[in-house]
Amino acid sequence: MLGEWAAAEKPTGGYNFAYIDEGTKREIRRSILKAIAVPGYQVPFGSREMPIARGWGTGGLQITLSIIGPGDVLKVIDQGCDDSVNAVNIKKFIDRVTGVAMTTETKDATIIQTRHRIPEQPMTDRQVLVLQVPLPEPLRHVEPLEAETRRMHGEGDYGLMWLSLYENIALHGEITIGAGYPLLVNRRYIMSPSPIPRWDCPKLHMAETLCLFGSGRERRIYAVPPHTIVEPLEFEDHRFRVENFESKACSRCGSANETYLDEITDDDGHKFYTCSDTSNCERRCRQ
Repeated sequence: MLGEWAAAEKPTGGYNFAYIDEGTKREIRRSILKAIAVPGYQVPFGSREMPIARGWGTGGLQITLSIIGPGDVLKVIDQGCDDSVNAVNIKKFIDRVTGVAMTTETKDATIIQTRHRIPEQPMTDRQVLVLQVPLPEPLRHVEPLEAETRRMHGEGDYGLMWLSLYENIALHGEITIGAGYPLLVNRRYIMSPSPIPRWDCPKLHMAETLCLFGSGRERRIYAVPPHTIVEPLEFEDHRFRVENFESKACSRCGSANETYLDEITDDDGHKFYTCSDTSNCERRCRQ
C-alpha cells in the first residue's frame, strides 16, 4: 500500500485532496517510513493544526490523511464503536475532503483509524491500522524529563520501568496496568500501544497488518511493521495476562470469552455485557 500513496488530480470540496498540503504529506510519509524502518522508535514530526481539538485524534488523523488515496476504503472506530461521536465526526470530515468510500466492515477497509481498540476480526497485509495516541511516551510516569527519556530509549536503559512493574506487584500482588500496557518491540524499544486494553496487545505480535501510531499533541509517530516481534513486559513468576471474561457473555451475539466485552448498567441498575467491537458483534448476530 505504501507504493500506492497518491493525491487526487482535483481538489475535493474546495480543499486540497485530504485537506493537508502535499509538502506536509511528504514530510509525514518520510516520518512514517523512518518509523517503519526502526520499529517502536518515536519519530518527531511537525504536527499541524487540524480542524479538531488536540487530544481528539489529530495525530492519527494526520497519518490517515497523508496515506489515503482516492481508491481507499476507510473505517473509523472509537473504543470499538463505529457510531461514537469521535468516530462519526472524523468520518464526516474525511469524507468531505476526500470523498473516499466509507465502511463499517473490517474486512472491506484498506485503512482503519481507531481509538483505544484493535478490531476483533483479523486483518490482512492489504490493510493499514492507524491508532490515535494521546501519550506516546511509555516512560513518562517513571521519568518526567523528555531529554532523559530520549537517553533511556537510546541506551536501552529500562530499569526504571521494570522497577515500576515490580513495585506494582509488591503493592497489589500482580501487575494491575490495564489500558496501554508497555510492550517491547523487536526486542529493542519499549512502546506504548496507546490506551488499548490488554486484550488487544497480542494482536500486534507478528501481525500481518502495518500498524501506525500518531500523537498530534506530542508530535510523535511510531510503527509496528508486519511480522514484528511484540512482547508485553512480564516476569517469570508474574506473566502477562489479558482480561478475563469467563462466565460473561454478550447480551446480543452471545460471545463468551471470545471478544472484549463492555459492562453496561441500565436505568434499573442491572449490569449486562456487550461486545466492544460493534461491527464484529453485528457480523456474529447475522451468522
